Amino acid sequence: MGMNVGSGGGSGEPEVMVDINTTPLIDVMLVLLIMLIITIPIQMHSIKMDLPVGNPPPPATPPEVVQIDIDFDGTTTWNGVVVPDKATLESKLSQVAAEPVQAEIHLNPNKLVPYKDVAAVMAAAQRVGATKIGLIGNEQYMQ
Repeated sequence: MGMNVGSGGGSGEPEVMVDINTTPLIDVMLVLLIMLIITIPIQMHSIKMDLPVGNPPPPATPPEVVQIDIDFDGTTTWNGVVVPDKATLESKLSQVAAEPVQAEIHLNPNKLVPYKDVAAVMAAAQRVGATKIGLIGNEQYMQ
């Protein structure tokens, strides 16, 4: 057996402990947390919703689709027909935008086409007010 003998300083007083005892604080906090969990009422709110039954009816007519392809050299085709210049493209886009129910414009750029050519077609569609435009063929960019 060993015994702890203090230094021979002669003061005889024990050293002051400067650490705070956090055990009672943790115990009190756990009790308060448990009391809070017990006293919170269980929320049993339900909302009555009348959801439609069955499948929605299909649209009366499928939307018209305009396919615009842009080749690697910037050649633009409208449903397979080559568009000679930007003015012709804008006039065709304005015809689509003027319809009461606009046709869907599917823009399919080649992987090698410069972005300025794709941006020019999208900007022309925006200028004339064509709103139903989407990029297709994005799977060619996946690696």
